[in-house]
Amino acid sequence: MARDEPLHKSLIRDTTAYFAYCLLVATLGSFQFGFHLSELNAPQDVLTCKKHSLQQSALSTSLPQCIPMNTTQFSVVTSIFTLGGLIGALIAGPSCSRYGRLRTMRATTISFILGSLLETFARDIPMFCFGRLIAGLGCGAAVVVVPIYIAETAPPKQKGLFGAFTQISINIGILVAQLLGYFFSRGSFWRIILAVAAGVALVQLAALFLAPESPKWLAEHSSPQHARHVLRRMRGHKADIDAEVMAWNIDSTEDDISEEAALLSAPPGSHPGPNPKASTASIGIWQAIVHPAYRPAIIAVVAVMLAQQLTGINSIVMYSVSLLSSLLPTTASLLIVGVAALNVVVTTLCAPLSDKIGRKTCILLSIAGLGACSVLLAFGLLFNIKVLAAVATLLFVAAFAVGLGPVPYILANELVGPEAVGATQSTGLAANWIGTFLVSQCFPVVDKALGGQGKVYFVFAGFAVFLGVFIAYWVPETKGKFGIEEIWGKREARERVE
Repeated sequence: MARDEPLHKSLIRDTTAYFAYCLLVATLGSFQFGFHLSELNAPQDVLTCKKHSLQQSALSTSLPQCIPMNTTQFSVVTSIFTLGGLIGALIAGPSCSRYGRLRTMRATTISFILGSLLETFARDIPMFCFGRLIAGLGCGAAVVVVPIYIAETAPPKQKGLFGAFTQISINIGILVAQLLGYFFSRGSFWRIILAVAAGVALVQLAALFLAPESPKWLAEHSSPQHARHVLRRMRGHKADIDAEVMAWNIDSTEDDISEEAALLSAPPGSHPGPNPKASTASIGIWQAIVHPAYRPAIIAVVAVMLAQQLTGINSIVMYSVSLLSSLLPTTASLLIVGVAALNVVVTTLCAPLSDKIGRKTCILLSIAGLGACSVLLAFGLLFNIKVLAAVATLLFVAAFAVGLGPVPYILANELVGPEAVGATQSTGLAANWIGTFLVSQCFPVVDKALGGQGKVYFVFAGFAVFLGVFIAYWVPETKGKFGIEEIWGKREARERVE
């Protein structure tokens, strides 16, 4: 590809319909994460019986119209989702390494279906909490396996662009949940919002049976020849895939079977039998943490994942309606729908940015923007400046979309070798879920302890300064670098070999 070739031309040439299908189906998993993360934002007051209806309408059903909860109980219902996410993230890394990316994604859909149905038909707090926990399991696993699957199937020169689709789909999930919340936050209609997630999961489960396993995983664990055929179908018959195949470090031409026989014997979604010639060695989470060759990458990914949460984005996603309702009582819900839409647009527009200016640069720009917007939002809420609060909220989301939204999900695949990708992604996402839990559980408490009026955003600004300095010092740039040796230096590469 010529260096000055327009992006749209390279995308048209390199993106096949089959790869686009695989990308769409996979990102339905990360869509669920965004949806469940924000599904309780708009209907909070109706669901918890604080208001009979935001739009003064009710739906007569055999289920209770609302479930009485105080602030503490609602915080538990909200944050238990993150406990499920933490467990799911820790399980997903070893699972997708051992059983494959495809099987792990199928398993997440079962969690989505069960969790969403439990939430939809919940009659009390324990049942609602259990549904949120089960849905969290699937979401935690999805945000581990989906970025890995995309990184292993995307065209090499657009990995940053397509890697951003994890965050884009999360943002679309948030937007859909906010839109549904705007229209259905009345009476018992809030249950429809929760039921939508189960329907999406059913569609994804069916669609996954027509999607293939990651070619890279197939090459390393099963059939290199079949992996080559899957990659060929994803790239198109005229594409040169030799460089990608060589990067597997496995001979995919040894098997004396024809392409037609391979394709017939292993339809989409199947897992050919284990290949004794293929490498199956993988690094566990604890092994990666204690090994000096992988520890720098673990620290880097954990730091970036914590920055994604501790700079405060989920305070906007989860609590923005209640936070802004006192300042903007008639437009808070509509503003949050606008915020979610802006998040999708900006993240999509910025998707190619990490391939142009670098992953680390995008992250640092994002952190700086979030820190500044936290201060502006705090002043807007503290001094009752409506315009400043609204603009700061919009800029807050835009700053997140520049780097901290999409980039963290692709770092693990670039900072370690394939044997440790699952462990590194799981560890990073576990830290991410811990950060999500801290924000979801502690934000209302800390905000109240500081006297409200947005003072808690000064805390987020402090986190932005601290984490920004650490990431600038510790995390390497990966753009334009090939192999772990070039990213971390020769010493770490030698240690890994030894």
